[in-house]
Amino acid sequence: MESETKAVKRHGKTSDTSKHREPSDRKGPVKDSKSSDRDESKQTGGNPTQPKFGPMPRFPHQRVWTRAIMIIALLIVVYFTSKNGKEVPLARQHEILHQRKQLLDCSESYQSEVELYPGCVPEKCGRLISDSLITVGEAQAMLEIAKRGLNLGGSLGGASILDLHSGALSVGRTFINMYMTEKGKNIYRKSDFDTYKQVRIKIHRAVAQHFKISPDVLYLTHPTFFSRLTNLPPGTEHDEYWHPHVDKDTYKSFHYTSLLYLSDYGDDFDGGRFIFIDKDNVNSTVEPRKGRVSMFTSGKENTHFVERVRSGTRFAMTISFTCDPKHAISDPNGKVIKRAPK
Repeated sequence: MESETKAVKRHGKTSDTSKHREPSDRKGPVKDSKSSDRDESKQTGGNPTQPKFGPMPRFPHQRVWTRAIMIIALLIVVYFTSKNGKEVPLARQHEILHQRKQLLDCSESYQSEVELYPGCVPEKCGRLISDSLITVGEAQAMLEIAKRGLNLGGSLGGASILDLHSGALSVGRTFINMYMTEKGKNIYRKSDFDTYKQVRIKIHRAVAQHFKISPDVLYLTHPTFFSRLTNLPPGTEHDEYWHPHVDKDTYKSFHYTSLLYLSDYGDDFDGGRFIFIDKDNVNSTVEPRKGRVSMFTSGKENTHFVERVRSGTRFAMTISFTCDPKHAISDPNGKVIKRAPK
């Protein structure tokens, strides 16, 4: 009995001690939780959603400056994008093109004039580039013809011309009739003129075919000439070939223009690319290639210029056509031609 009583007493004492300690255990965690909240509140300034590393720094008119920077960045992107987009390669020197076309609407002045000549109205204005029309041998023969004549003269500036039809040759600040000189009267053989005519006929037919006009109402016209361009500074206003112009405004007889290139851009010369100026000031560039032919309508739809040659020598031949039979000329034959003044 005594042992049982002691056991009961010990058990009761243990229960009382447990009850006494229980409140103390509950108070501990509550106190720690409040303290933790207070400490966290002090650290975050009372805002539990603040970034881990604190708020971003601010400065006066921050929103205005941010928008201004964004607008400036956008303008810079637009500027450089539009600048790069102003030049479009129409024909690169390393390309070999059978036919590359660009169709354009005819300018009003050009359209109204060609309509005066039935059969000579283009289906669509524009331009055509071809590397398969003239053979390598023909291009080389034409280059030799050009060099032979141009070596008898030359402009003081960077642009010299030779017109086989009239014999006009740049010499110094003026022109002479090559066929009236001792060296020039027998400088060419009949085979040279035959090659010249063969090349002209090919281009004549190609122009008529591309623009859907009758070759019978398309005539060779003047000036049709060889050109030699170098990097010499201009001696006269005729040497400044790099200004934008319209062929129809410069030469009233022109309705269709063609160019036969006789040297290679990047190899024989630098600079000297042919550049069409299109709408929105976009430039379509043609890099000369030996034997390449460029054909285009001569109106305002094909405003263009030639870059200044930076180095080397650029040879080409301009062959022009008219719809007006009054301005037609014959193929050259080495004889002196007397033309009525304009």
